[in-house]
Amino acid sequence: MEEIKDKNETAVFVAVSPGIQSDRQVNEYLDELVFLATTAGVTGEKRFIQHLDHANSRTFVGPGKLEEIKQYVQENEITYIIFDDELSPSQMRNIEKEVGCQVVDRTGLILDIFAQRAQTAYAKTQVELAQYQYLLPRLTGMWTHLERQRGGKGGLNMRGPGESQLEIDRRIVLDKIKKLKLQLGKIDRQMISQRSNRGALKRVALVGYTNVGKSTLMNQLAKSDVFAENKLFATLDTTVRKVVIDNTPFLLSDTVGFIRKLPTQLIESFKSTLDEVREADLLLHVVDISHPGFEDQINVVNKTLLEIGAGNKPCLMIFNKIDAYTFEEYDEFSLEERTSRNFTLEEFKNSWMSKENSPSIFISARDRINLDELRATLLRMLTQ
Repeated sequence: MEEIKDKNETAVFVAVSPGIQSDRQVNEYLDELVFLATTAGVTGEKRFIQHLDHANSRTFVGPGKLEEIKQYVQENEITYIIFDDELSPSQMRNIEKEVGCQVVDRTGLILDIFAQRAQTAYAKTQVELAQYQYLLPRLTGMWTHLERQRGGKGGLNMRGPGESQLEIDRRIVLDKIKKLKLQLGKIDRQMISQRSNRGALKRVALVGYTNVGKSTLMNQLAKSDVFAENKLFATLDTTVRKVVIDNTPFLLSDTVGFIRKLPTQLIESFKSTLDEVREADLLLHVVDISHPGFEDQINVVNKTLLEIGAGNKPCLMIFNKIDAYTFEEYDEFSLEERTSRNFTLEEFKNSWMSKENSPSIFISARDRINLDELRATLLRMLTQ
């Protein structure tokens, strides 16, 4: 799979919004898409938003909006058009044919970032499997690239009786997927064996949206040096550390962050990594309370936990980055309803604790605010 590498490459960003979404929410989603592109090494700010109940089956956006995008792309020599949804293979082909510019959908962009971020052979194998599963229905016109990956002579001597080029391509990709699954199966068995050898220690897993400060918190609790950076998906490989609080030892794991519209291919290929979450005795759900969409992010994480079979685990909500929390003063004469955006931190604490049954704590991992209280709460939950 080709990766986005040229730091001078530029993009425009496109979203189709159903009527239930406000412009503010759509722009928050596009902010995240821009951040994803920046993480992949692509710059750009220009956005195109179209309000449609249903995306256009042929070109995702309507003909008029597509013409508007085409004109801007050609006038400004844009490299990529990045969509905030997964496009069908035919939609991608149709848009590229109409506009004459490379199209990247949200799933392809996330897979590209994972490919750049993968450091270990295990993570690289997981990402490669997800990439090939994504590629399989998008094979048209890609045969020369696939033959190079095959590693053989390629060309006519690969062709079986009556095989079309597309059939050859499918066979190459299916063979690759089969081999990668066998490799991952072998590694998964080793990982299961490693987890079973950890003894009777309680297991605690950090979970949360990407870039909420899980690795920073891991470093504070475990006095370790896990890589932490203000970029999406800075951590792909699971890190496990032994932590001791008041003579009570437990294992703390930091796993890959979740994100809105996380590609199903990644959930499937990262099965063993996510087993750390499924097998944990306690989840620490870390939330970036300074992010304007943090409540949406909480819902995304909870939905993903349900999807992977970890939705009923004991959980401690950790609202991180209180040092960066801001709120909007509520205008008493406004016709809009007062929302959590208008709450002071203390008001939000009281509101959250009054309506939620799960235990929660408010901290700043970076500035070490309330970490002693967090340790005490952790100890109480682990020993009760």
